[in-house]
Parts: sequence; structure tokens; C-alpha cells
Amino acid sequence: MKINRIVTPYLEANTFVLTKENHALIVDCGAKLEDIKKIVGNNIVDGILLTHGHFDHSRFCIDYAQYFSCKIYADKHITQTMLDKEAIYSEDGEIIDDYSNFVFIDGDKHFKIGNFEVDTYYCPGHSICSMCYMIENQLFAGDVLFDKSIGRTDLKFSNKKQMIDSLNKLDELDFSQLHSGHGEDSTLAMQKKNIAIYKRFLTR
Repeated sequence: MKINRIVTPYLEANTFVLTKENHALIVDCGAKLEDIKKIVGNNIVDGILLTHGHFDHSRFCIDYAQYFSCKIYADKHITQTMLDKEAIYSEDGEIIDDYSNFVFIDGDKHFKIGNFEVDTYYCPGHSICSMCYMIENQLFAGDVLFDKSIGRTDLKFSNKKQMIDSLNKLDELDFSQLHSGHGEDSTLAMQKKNIAIYKRFLTR
């Protein structure tokens, strides 16, 4: 499986395009459609995964789904964020209210999307709809975990206690590489240290 990362101009959010055997899967939708089309090429897009509903990660999800004729997979709480002008954190209060192409996920699941086996982990704290995805031992964590930090817990629908619970859940996972919603990738060893630091910080 090949992973391409696109750093978007809007808040430098990461969008990922995973390709395998002429199929593709997209994680988050902050990059412009034209940039994604260049990377996807002739691959068939099996689906889109949203790590959460904040605008820097979701802004072009409808455009992607319509162009590639695929579904958008997201946590079932995501509409609470996307329909709220304050919680979505768009620049001009723009919301996302078209859910015709959405498939809502309820908690931790294992399922297949086209050529890809996906495990989902519900990890609220940064947002009420934060979802992490494990694909071939690669963990896509959105804004829950960063290279040397964690997601903010002072935003609308953020929750410090939920973040602690989510860090405990992620601390039990085995993965080879972590791909965050912003910044660089990190390893399991790096994240073991990072999670330990922020679990202490949040509980002090």
C-alpha cells in the first residue's frame, strides 16, 4: 500500500491518499479536488474516511464524493459538529449539511471498503466525532495524536476526560506508523512516550 500525504494551505492540514492494486482510499478532505485527482489518477476510489468534522479536514468531502462516486465514512456524531457554525470552525461560518453520501460508523468496528480492510476506533476528546482508522498497521489519528502533542481540548464539543479515555485506548494499539491530521508521521515508540506525557499532563 502506498500512502501520499498532501499538506493543505488551510491550517496545513493533512489529506492522505492510499493506493493499492488500482484502488484508492482518501483520509480527510482538506486538499482541493484538483490536487487529489492528480494523485488518484486512474485508480478507483473505494471511499473517503473523515477523522472528524472540523472544516480543515472536511471542507471538500462533498466534492470528493460526487466526483469519485463514492461514500464518505465518519463517526455518527459528526453531524453535530458539521451543522454547528461555531463547532465546525470554518472561516465564514460555512456548514456541511448534505449527508446523502455518508455512511455513519457507530464505535469500534472492522469492515472492508473495496480493497481495504479498515478498523475504526472512536476517540472523542478533541472533538465529539473523532475517529481513528487502522489500515494495514498504519494508524490515521486525525487531530487526536500528533508527532509530539495531542489535539486541543478547549474547543466546542471537546472534552478532557474523553481525551484521557481515548489516549488510554490508543495506548493499547500496536501499529507501525501514525499519520496525524497536521504535521509529520511518527512511530509507535515515539507515540508511547507522547501518550504517556499527555496522560500525566491531563490528569495532574
